Amino acid sequence: MSFFPDEVIIEVLARLPIKPLFKTRTVCKLWHGLPSDKYFVKLYNQVSDKNPMVLVEVHDSTKPNSSLICVDNSTGVSEFSLDFLRDKVNIRASCNGLLCCSSIAVKGVYYVCNPMTREFKVLPKIKDQNLTRFYPDSEATLVGLACDPSRGKFDVVLAGYQCAGSSRRPDKTFACLIFDSDSNKWRKFVSSQEEIFTHMNRNQVVYVNSALHWLTGSGSYILVLDLNFEVWRKVSVPDETRYGTGNRVYLLESDRCLSLIEISDTWMKIWVMKDYERELWHMVDRVSLGCIKGLVHGIFPIAQTGECVFLATHKQVLVYHRTSWAWKEMYSVQNNATLPLWFSAHAFRTSIFPCILSHTASALTKTKVKSGRKKLS
Repeated sequence: MSFFPDEVIIEVLARLPIKPLFKTRTVCKLWHGLPSDKYFVKLYNQVSDKNPMVLVEVHDSTKPNSSLICVDNSTGVSEFSLDFLRDKVNIRASCNGLLCCSSIAVKGVYYVCNPMTREFKVLPKIKDQNLTRFYPDSEATLVGLACDPSRGKFDVVLAGYQCAGSSRRPDKTFACLIFDSDSNKWRKFVSSQEEIFTHMNRNQVVYVNSALHWLTGSGSYILVLDLNFEVWRKVSVPDETRYGTGNRVYLLESDRCLSLIEISDTWMKIWVMKDYERELWHMVDRVSLGCIKGLVHGIFPIAQTGECVFLATHKQVLVYHRTSWAWKEMYSVQNNATLPLWFSAHAFRTSIFPCILSHTASALTKTKVKSGRKKLS
């Protein structure tokens, strides 16, 4: 090991998956402290930015609980669990390695967790139940997670139409609740919106430029929540996708930029917003779908980089390599699946971004606590 400078070793370790990285902590003091070192955490997260994955929740009719599959273009398929939460949950949002999950058994209970490090935080319950009387079934229409590694914090957003008075009918009041990890508190503001969202619209929330973005059900614009100023606004979509083409359009991220993927019977067009302030879109790729003609009507883009696009069908996860023009099947589910894979697929990337560590099941946290006690003593 003495033949290699520490800088080179750190660059190598920053490219390891989370589990092997944590196993190397027993080698020496330098390696042991890396997962809690600010410089290394930043480096590791920067490297993982270039390797997005797809996280799929697989529902098997023969098993009581669903399983989680992580599809990685470089290392293949791995399986992991959220059993450390000790609750049955739905994944509602994903951002920079963190997941926001809602409890199935108890309405209004939300978790933010890092499934790779198995750290998690239970968000404080909202005391005023009138604030969470969303339509329908008290479930928020939009759930967003904004994880900002540069600032070391995250926000959770619950937004939706509230029920009018004591009735179960929605009114035009669009309530927004924002949890701030710094203050550990919720805050609320109310606006007026008249828009619907499909299941995929709700799943594909994109966090860029300190704002959360959702494509509306009509596909005519993107609804944006600016977290700095706590205001809603609208962002235009490319004119070519807006005016009655009949094609399907999906909102994704591409190298920290907004991106739209438009799918027709024969083509997949990829748009990227190169200038966010001026809302300028550029079509960066046009892909023939002839090779997967039989799958076109049931295929959904989930994640992408400048090099590849991940897409999910009813029972498959595919990757399209943009430089070689090649399609590859990355994962195929067995016949017992009860829900299509695209229904619960999310863009994902690994990180060692910590949650607020009031609850954890990880060895990393225990180490931090012990070292903190030593410093205090």
